[in-house]
Amino acid sequence: MTTGPAIIDTNVVVSGILTRDPDSPTARIVDGMLKGRFRFILSLELLAEYRDVLLREKIRRRHGLSGADVDVLLTEIAANGIPVEPPPEKVEGEDAHILRILATDRAAVLVTGDRRLAQSLPRGARSLSPRQFVAEP
Repeated sequence: MTTGPAIIDTNVVVSGILTRDPDSPTARIVDGMLKGRFRFILSLELLAEYRDVLLREKIRRRHGLSGADVDVLLTEIAANGIPVEPPPEKVEGEDAHILRILATDRAAVLVTGDRRLAQSLPRGARSLSPRQFVAEP
């Protein structure tokens, strides 16, 4: 995995928790977040999004975790993350918080499975798929 700071998109965290394959790139990323194996950036808004999505009924049925279990998992993830307070830039859209987090560190890389988001990043911003991220030295 890359040594630079990463921003892990919600779809990667959810996929990593839902997968039954511990060797999948998303599972390896979540495991790395839990064990502090790489540097990653978090905001309160991003943590809240992780929680909201993980607690959606359809997703909750698949992972089988209680609300308390999700909170423990996110607390462990947060303990290893680099907290940031993104600037209040006027960025709009569904993924505006991700773009604001990217603005806090120009060297950060977004790890996402969302191709639309990856292709819509501002000039100079970098993204990797989960597979690319785990393959980086």
